[in-house]
Amino acid sequence: MKRLLTYLLFATISIQLYAQEKEFTHADTLRGSITAERAWWDVMRYDISVTPDFENKYTSGFNTITYKVAQEKHPEMMQIDLQKPLEIDSIVYDKTKSLSFKREGNVFHVQTPKQKLNTEHEVKIYFSGKPHEAIRAPWDGGWTFAKDEKGRPWMTVTCQGLGVSIWYPNKDHQSDEPDRGASLTMRVPKDLMAVANGHMLDKTEHQDGTVSYKWGVENPISNYTIIPYIGHYKNFSEEYKGIKGALELNYWVLDYNLEKAKDYMPPEVHNMLDAFEYWFGPYPFYEDGFKLVETEHTGMEHQSNVSYGNWYAGGYRGRDLSNTGLGLTWDFIIIHESGHEWFGNNITSNDLADMYIHESFTNYSETLFLDYVYGEEAANDYNFGSRIGIQNDKPIIPVYGVNAQGSGDMYPKGGNMLHSIRHSIDNDKLFKNILTGLNMTFHNKTVDGSEIQHYISEKAGYDYSKVFEQYLTTTQIPKLELYIDAPNSKIFYRYINCVDGFNLPLVLKGDEEKIKIIPSSEWQSVGIQNKNQYLFTPWRIEHMYYLEVELVKNMEE
Repeated sequence: MKRLLTYLLFATISIQLYAQEKEFTHADTLRGSITAERAWWDVMRYDISVTPDFENKYTSGFNTITYKVAQEKHPEMMQIDLQKPLEIDSIVYDKTKSLSFKREGNVFHVQTPKQKLNTEHEVKIYFSGKPHEAIRAPWDGGWTFAKDEKGRPWMTVTCQGLGVSIWYPNKDHQSDEPDRGASLTMRVPKDLMAVANGHMLDKTEHQDGTVSYKWGVENPISNYTIIPYIGHYKNFSEEYKGIKGALELNYWVLDYNLEKAKDYMPPEVHNMLDAFEYWFGPYPFYEDGFKLVETEHTGMEHQSNVSYGNWYAGGYRGRDLSNTGLGLTWDFIIIHESGHEWFGNNITSNDLADMYIHESFTNYSETLFLDYVYGEEAANDYNFGSRIGIQNDKPIIPVYGVNAQGSGDMYPKGGNMLHSIRHSIDNDKLFKNILTGLNMTFHNKTVDGSEIQHYISEKAGYDYSKVFEQYLTTTQIPKLELYIDAPNSKIFYRYINCVDGFNLPLVLKGDEEKIKIIPSSEWQSVGIQNKNQYLFTPWRIEHMYYLEVELVKNMEE
């Protein structure tokens, strides 16, 4: 409750501060905040069933939500989210009582009976309608009713950001994951295969020529990562010997790509797991396994159920996002989207505004992958090259409490921020321990960004709060000014174009020489010698830290 009150206070202040930049609506607040009608109940489990009609682009089904009463005093009203044009047909409470409800935009206010603290109940919510269709999946979200190369049905859903309520009713807020996992049942024509998260729990053949496939996970799961895949799939599997033992790997691909997938996918996945278990610790969901599922869109980080549409080739559909050539030598989608299993699925942000926890760390997982496979120099080059994608158009962290999403800079700029912090720590063993520690400490948890920032500072033994503030809340590129005082063998340095108190340490290293400085907004100096002056060459510093470096002719203000 204390965390809830803090969150609500912070969200209120945040909305007031940003109001002049964007006018948020009541609908934004309902979608993005913990309302009174959300706060009193804690999701324990989702059991979802859906029947998609490919020809008519129509879906129907239900979601049975098991929940625990988390507040003694609470409104006799429950907020359920389901986006237009889908409709709720009926709601049944504890298998016996029909509940009344009223629609307000994409929210349904459900009248509930009095319930005692810590008791568990369920609501079974029936829904139907023509769902929103994705236009440019996965970026806009919704159902995808596509056809494969043979003209056969191929269906899935993408919904991050837009919200999982685009396709089934739920509590559509990242902060409340079903503690005891979830299941998804898909009823499809018998010539189609339906795949979802975790393991297949049941298969039921019906007299009308359809088959129901039920899949489920044991772990808590972000609701937007519970996803169906329906098509002419074939499967092959193997075991990976990981840190925690045997990890079941499954690959679900279109039938005509089976042999190609058998040759291509396993080596890429093994390299990914080798690198990420080294840097981040054990794959978080051994109980539910890991799978890749082929999709028409590029790919998404669906928990234990990663979607793949990268055409069985290196890069990002043939492109290198670093412009170095290094990005073409490994499969971007397999590496990046699987990296989200640690940052995004294992550690999940409470508020969409803190999505850098997902995207900045996973962007940086690409650099760490290269470091593990190709070495430090290649990783440095790739990370530096990724700056071509930085726009500095708006802050990475937007307003809290209204489902707002910050700049796309949360990817490359966030990754460069972490690379800068890593170099400033100058201790890869400690840095690795911080990353693995994050995944152990916050295993299967939803968090605020401040918790992640505090953890890094605490374990590093240095206060990085101003560094996070600089890169996450402003569009300024900090500038390091250097003045060379050759007669006295000194270099003077300071930061400008930065927040007050910006204090990113710089460790400047050569083959044998090393100098550490902690610039501030005030001029400081360090003695130099002929053999180490090169460490202050601007391009060398810029290559390792996301800064602009300028040699100045004097130290005037």
